[in-house]
Amino acid sequence: MGRQRALPLDDTRPATRYWEIFHEMLMAERNASANTRDAYRQDLKHAEAFLAAQCDLADASIDGLRGYLESLSRQKLRPATAARRLSALRQYFKFLVTEGLRADDPTAALDAPKRGRPLPKVLSETEVAAMIAVVAREDKAAALRLSALMELIYGSGLRVSELVSLPLAAAKRDQPVLVVRGKGAKERLVPLGEAAKHALTAYLAVRDRFLPRSIKASPWLFPSSGESGHLTRQRLGQLLKDAAVKAGIDPTRVSPHVLRHAFATHLLDHGADLRALQKMLGHADIATTQIYTHVATGRLAALVSEAHPLAKASRSRKP
Repeated sequence: MGRQRALPLDDTRPATRYWEIFHEMLMAERNASANTRDAYRQDLKHAEAFLAAQCDLADASIDGLRGYLESLSRQKLRPATAARRLSALRQYFKFLVTEGLRADDPTAALDAPKRGRPLPKVLSETEVAAMIAVVAREDKAAALRLSALMELIYGSGLRVSELVSLPLAAAKRDQPVLVVRGKGAKERLVPLGEAAKHALTAYLAVRDRFLPRSIKASPWLFPSSGESGHLTRQRLGQLLKDAAVKAGIDPTRVSPHVLRHAFATHLLDHGADLRALQKMLGHADIATTQIYTHVATGRLAALVSEAHPLAKASRSRKP
């Protein structure tokens, strides 16, 4: 089979022969949004353009589709983009088989492109300290609340959803740990350092100012007037970006999740045990935790240089 060439997309024609009924299915059975339907259309049209010299997309062979995926690889598209286009093809051909418009599904034998796990964005210890310091300099109630939030994320590694939904009871016990209900309703213990304790104490003195006017009490540690009754993830993200600007840090680099990453990477960089970190972060699989080891390369290299028997022997032989 000769090599097909990609043709320019023509927005004036359907994505493929059966596009109209596939589009109707997306709306009627899946209640797909306009953006989702348009994404399917563009992905299918992209494959159709590649195969146009050979056949309609609906009649594509396994070899034809494999050639299309290889062309995506040659274009050095991001694996996520290639995976999305393959997913659109699979949904389309599955639909054709279900409707009796085609006897076989040529995508069944196609392998999805490997998607490398992206490394987490990380702030330096100096940058995190600068953000905490710039918030701590203010004496307002909002600043005391944000200080407590930041200390809990960076000091305990909480997920943002876990943090904003902490019950008030979590802060009323004089103990070195917090009991957190994480993913799958699983409970775990996370550390509560002195800085976090002090920040919480200062915040609790002004917490009532954040209670909605219509109520006198709230079960949440960080109450709000929103529908959930507590501070939202989105609002916390905005507050952190504001603090980043004040600290002279690019706000696009800052989010609640980035502070959780900082907690993990900085602990590892200072010699924390990977298994202990896994438990603190609430990861079910240690492979998820291992992604943070990329930041500890320098420390591990120094450790090998100092502690490995061969390294010691090499130093002893030097004149």
